Amino acid sequence: MALLRTREAVVQRFRVVLSQYGLTEQQWRILRALEGREGLEISLLAEQCQIQLPSMTGILKRMESRGLTRRKANHADGRSILIALTVESKALVERIKPQIVEVYAEIERILGRRKLEQLYALLEELENGLGTASEPC
Repeated sequence: MALLRTREAVVQRFRVVLSQYGLTEQQWRILRALEGREGLEISLLAEQCQIQLPSMTGILKRMESRGLTRRKANHADGRSILIALTVESKALVERIKPQIVEVYAEIERILGRRKLEQLYALLEELENGLGTASEPC
């Protein structure tokens, strides 16, 4: 329960920022995962963002209808498609980033750098111990 309460308290800080732009936490994770990349295959994107594939499909449809993502051919593998950011979503990410950085700074002010680094290390150790480690978004 402590992990869930803490997760909710942290995520709520991000929701306050993201709601100003009509984004959900899941949509933000997707934008961040795609940032600086030419695109990602849907299943890899879902894995990196810790979003179940059936949910990812619906989220991406909504994002595409808003002009936040686009589908493009995967030239390395003609059988799959890549999801990529649009020019508009790249600009949106740049507008939002300073506010997100401030949330992280608030967390660091609460814990201090040393404790925050310890927390990240402990969370990674727990995740690895449970066998569910993946690349964060």
